[in-house]
Amino acid sequence: MIAIGADHGGYLLKEEIKKYLDERGIAYRDFGTFSEDSVDYPAVAAQVAHAVAGGEYERGLLFCGTGIGISIAANKVKGIRAAVCSDAFSAEYCRRHNDANILCLGGRVVSPEKGRELVGIYLDAPFEGGRHSRRVGMIADIEEGRL
Repeated sequence: MIAIGADHGGYLLKEEIKKYLDERGIAYRDFGTFSEDSVDYPAVAAQVAHAVAGGEYERGLLFCGTGIGISIAANKVKGIRAAVCSDAFSAEYCRRHNDANILCLGGRVVSPEKGRELVGIYLDAPFEGGRHSRRVGMIADIEEGRL
């Protein structure tokens, strides 16, 4: 199951991605926002990030105007590896090499069609493990103050 959320800048793209997830039969929980009224993205990012880090959801999708602010906020939660992507290669390799558990997209940067493409690539790409597991482990070491 996927956790999703957006601020006002990412609301329309989130709504488009919900349709895409429905088409693919992928279950999700929408943590909001539920309109284009202004909201603070850190609060939405925190809800989704804690739900993913806590193991309630396998992965997350977050949307704001650029994807940047909401990713910065999500990455403050221990165990989260949120990646901002606007191209297919990055959407694939944030999973394959970085085991990204949240994909962040910008509703003012990424078209609905591109958003659907990137989400599909992200959700379908496996983590390759191997040498990349060591590096992801090093990221956890940074969080724990060991590196």
